[in-house]
Amino acid sequence: MTKFIFVIGGVVSGVGKGIIAASIGFVLKNANKKVFLKKFDPYLNIDPGTISPLQHGEVFVTDDGAETDLDLGHYERFTNTNLDHTSNLTSGKIYQELIHLERSGKFLGQTIQVIPHVTNLIKSKILDQKNNYDVVIIEVGGTIGDIESLPFIESIRQIKMDLGKENVCIVHVGLLPFLNTSYEYKTKPIQHSISILLSQGIQADLIVARSIKKVSDEVLNKIAIFCNLKPKFVLNAYNVKSIYNVPNLLYDQNLINLLNLKLKWNLLDINLEKWNKLFKNFLNPNKRIVEVYIVGKYTKFKDSYLSLVESLNLTGLKLNLQIEIIWINSKKINLKNYQEILKNAKIIIIPGGFDCSGVDGMILAAKFARINNISFLGICLGLDISAIEIALNLCHLKDASSFEFNPKSTNLIIDQNKNVNSNNFQYGGTLRLGKYKVNIFKNTLLASIYQNKDFVFERHRHRYEFNNKYKTLFQKQNVVFSGIYQEKNLIEAFELTTHKFYLAVQYHPEFLSRINNPHPIFINLVKSIL
Repeated sequence: MTKFIFVIGGVVSGVGKGIIAASIGFVLKNANKKVFLKKFDPYLNIDPGTISPLQHGEVFVTDDGAETDLDLGHYERFTNTNLDHTSNLTSGKIYQELIHLERSGKFLGQTIQVIPHVTNLIKSKILDQKNNYDVVIIEVGGTIGDIESLPFIESIRQIKMDLGKENVCIVHVGLLPFLNTSYEYKTKPIQHSISILLSQGIQADLIVARSIKKVSDEVLNKIAIFCNLKPKFVLNAYNVKSIYNVPNLLYDQNLINLLNLKLKWNLLDINLEKWNKLFKNFLNPNKRIVEVYIVGKYTKFKDSYLSLVESLNLTGLKLNLQIEIIWINSKKINLKNYQEILKNAKIIIIPGGFDCSGVDGMILAAKFARINNISFLGICLGLDISAIEIALNLCHLKDASSFEFNPKSTNLIIDQNKNVNSNNFQYGGTLRLGKYKVNIFKNTLLASIYQNKDFVFERHRHRYEFNNKYKTLFQKQNVVFSGIYQEKNLIEAFELTTHKFYLAVQYHPEFLSRINNPHPIFINLVKSIL
């Protein structure tokens, strides 16, 4: 029978539930359990696809084209598991489906209520498994006590009652604050959070106390006494140098034995020797430092580019280097200062994004990289930007632009894709999303990156495409179109033959980076300057 582990949060949001869930998944997968992960978000958006990245961080995209919460990126990287649309559920999706059923008469005149109709639908999503997983780990967004999360908490209470306590484990992650004035950790916020949880009918099986530094057993014992647990079921997740050390942190506090007790498993101990060796190198401060300049429009909130950041970190791990990211706000770059700002850059990345803000600064960054033979990677919007820069400065098309920035331009280098965008009145879910086949041309930089494969599959999230009527003009400027989606004749990648590493891709390689297997584009980008 499939077991369920629910990871819920207390005291404040953003306490690290996603990393805890991913770390538990990592430990269980290394214990030879078949693991799947989900994220339930209480907000009323259908998905995060239309939420500003400055509010909610990046939108992570699965193979099947679901726009999901950024925590799914952590889940995939930690467990090397490809998730799908069933892995992210919002209140918006629940109510949308429920109202559709009601309008179509499926309830035969019943009065539709939160209990049982909303909770029953949530429970069906919890139990809906395409494969026979040993364990499903479900993180619930928000904080205990939030009004909007109540239907999810009630559904979890019912699930535990329906399946039996030996098949459900509740992990409560709560902030353990440190007061500088009294120089002590305060357990009261976690106690109050557990009290609220108890009032909603749920007893936590494990508590993970999030703290700045490692706390004493005395503090953890105090939490245990006031929260109805034996001390061994209160773990301490304190800040470490890398999120990839968190599985070790939990494992060292007997996570496997605790799950054996709670879920009636007989998990054998696991060997993390290779993992420890890997991250011992990762934390070595004496390694060579490689700076990567990321020129983007959302740089004031780094989670907007979370998968990109982790892809670079994992690339450094693979190459035994330390990657240091230099964040450049493209909105602050202009003709007067761009050369000074970028003068020390050896690698420049222009990541994805939407709308015209900060575009002029990105175009200047792409120009600087091209002229000065600086290793360059354009991702999604970055491809649009580099194409417009080439059109402006090499092809001398003075009003070259994108339909997104200036639909009235006479030279729309990046145009609407009529095949993909069938609904011009709705933004959510109308992009080219998910896994598409990328055919690769021989004797190109892209071919060498992918070790001469004929094709690969990559994940996409964009609305506009390169305008093929400009291909011949670009080719005269030493541009090689090295990747294509043949079915619709859409450009997937181009490069400059006169440059040591100048690559623009329409897809998001960062979504497929894994801990032991960072995406080869990032590996080759960094190698190009070594």
